[in-house]
Amino acid sequence: MSDFFKKLFSPITATLAFIQKYFKALVFLLILLLILAPAGSESVKPPNLATVSLTGPIMNATKTLEAIDRAYEDEHIKGVLLFVDSPGGAVAPSVEISLAIERLASRKPVVAYAAGTMASGSYYASIHASRIIANPAATIGSIGVIMEGVDIAPLLHKVGVKPQVVKAGKYKEAGTPFREWTPEERREIETHVLDIYRMFVADVAKARHLDAKHPETFADAKIFIAQKAKKVGLIDEVGDLYRAKALTKELAGVKEARWEKPSKWEAFIEKLADESARSFAAQLKGWIVR
Repeated sequence: MSDFFKKLFSPITATLAFIQKYFKALVFLLILLLILAPAGSESVKPPNLATVSLTGPIMNATKTLEAIDRAYEDEHIKGVLLFVDSPGGAVAPSVEISLAIERLASRKPVVAYAAGTMASGSYYASIHASRIIANPAATIGSIGVIMEGVDIAPLLHKVGVKPQVVKAGKYKEAGTPFREWTPEERREIETHVLDIYRMFVADVAKARHLDAKHPETFADAKIFIAQKAKKVGLIDEVGDLYRAKALTKELAGVKEARWEKPSKWEAFIEKLADESARSFAAQLKGWIVR
């Protein structure tokens, strides 16, 4: 009986054994086919419009800056869509992106589109775009600065841990979590936060032609739905992604929009990662249900 089943399933086992043995070679051939595959009906003309994405928390600006620099240097690219869906993040990388967008917009039009959230650092990054469009339900603004800390001294005391510190400079330990901040340290931190806030407000006011003397109308960390954001001057238009793309094409002055697309390899990797993430989420859901 066992011989019978061996013969019955031999084509399947042989196929699996072949795949297992030559898996790396098969992956290599797949990649080669993706790279060398003919473009089909796609235009042979180079793309003339590009998209730069700014999504998720802003902690590092490297990838976004590389995309902006490529669009800046590519003479075929006549306009850029900045796709934004980010709650903000660290100050320095947000400012770095903002300055890069200002430089890019001096050479070719940039339309910033708020797909979901354009707040705090991601709004700062977008202020120098030629135009800002927001999804009707998008959250805009949060022009403010925050620095948070914790005092874990009671916990350390409870477990019997006593920190030891050697420092040079009166405020070198300002912001420490190992004890309560002194009044002088708190004032110094507040001064630093206020300095960044004033810079943020001044830059927004200058870029968006608003009155920096009355930040309470557009700043103070207020958040706005798109229609209200337009009313206070933080955006230019309420619309959807289709409108944002159409405006990018219009400002770029191109008759035929040819959007830059990721390479076949990049698309393959992105799709593979997306499917893997969905598969993992489905498995996780199954584990939770059980």
